Amino acid sequence: MSTLRVGLVGARGHTGAELIRLIAAHPRLELAFVTSREWDGQRLADHNAAYTGQLRYSNPAHEDLPTLGADVVLLALPNGKASAIVQAFDAAGVDPILIDLSADYRFDPGWYYGLPELTRHDYAGQRRISNPGCYATAMQLAIAPMRTVLDGPVQCFGVSGYSGAGTTPSDKNNVELLRDNLMPYALTGHIHEREVSKQLGHSVEFMPHVAPHFRGITLTANLHLSIAFDLDEVLARYRNRYAGEPLVHVQEAAPWVSRIAGRHHVEIGGFTLSGDGRRLVVVATEDNLLKGAATQAVQNINLACGLDEMTGIPLEHAA
Repeated sequence: MSTLRVGLVGARGHTGAELIRLIAAHPRLELAFVTSREWDGQRLADHNAAYTGQLRYSNPAHEDLPTLGADVVLLALPNGKASAIVQAFDAAGVDPILIDLSADYRFDPGWYYGLPELTRHDYAGQRRISNPGCYATAMQLAIAPMRTVLDGPVQCFGVSGYSGAGTTPSDKNNVELLRDNLMPYALTGHIHEREVSKQLGHSVEFMPHVAPHFRGITLTANLHLSIAFDLDEVLARYRNRYAGEPLVHVQEAAPWVSRIAGRHHVEIGGFTLSGDGRRLVVVATEDNLLKGAATQAVQNINLACGLDEMTGIPLEHAA
């Protein structure tokens, strides 16, 4: 079987490090290049123990990226940085599979929106793939089974570890400011709020916060329902919807964020109904760097390259 060459643009960040680990362990992928301005020329193996080859970080100009011979190119960059690179590939007439992990193309109908558990039926060979946001993944998976019986906006309260704020220094990844603290931000109009509302075709109101832990998301969704349910009916909906999905674990108990760090799936549980059966609260946890970013990107690589979707992704059974 042939090996697929993967280029990683923006390899220094937290998500870039997780992508390197996953690609290094993948039986069909190898790294073609990794870019970083700050680490240009340094050995990749000196920064990431999962990689044992001789590749070094590089800092090529955008117009040189199409010449580097990658079958798949991952863009792990901050929002607003992807389009110049996409334009460079267009101008060169080179058409690898491009997977953007930023928000830049999540609203572009010309790009496949790659949340496989909910959108794989829309995949028809597209070579431009937009990887969903971390919070947006947890929100959509928590809400989707009840989508047809929602009554009014869904409220989502989210708490993320500070790795979600990236490596550029800010209040949201300042460990001293976050110590014994919970920092709210972007309480209306957050891009993930708009992303989820668009993808589900239903209004979602999202209130994100940053906590002192490094990785992991807790997402609590408050759903008003058009008809009454009992708990068994709710559990059956979620279990039926995600039957056969190895990266979505449905459980009765509320999931703990401390148990999701370093794991590749989403846990959904804590199902609680109001007395009249028409208000449901659901809790989802997820590692924001894995299923919220890198693991999902590998799912999308596998899907686009005709591989089994779980190739190279460590699987764990639900508790």
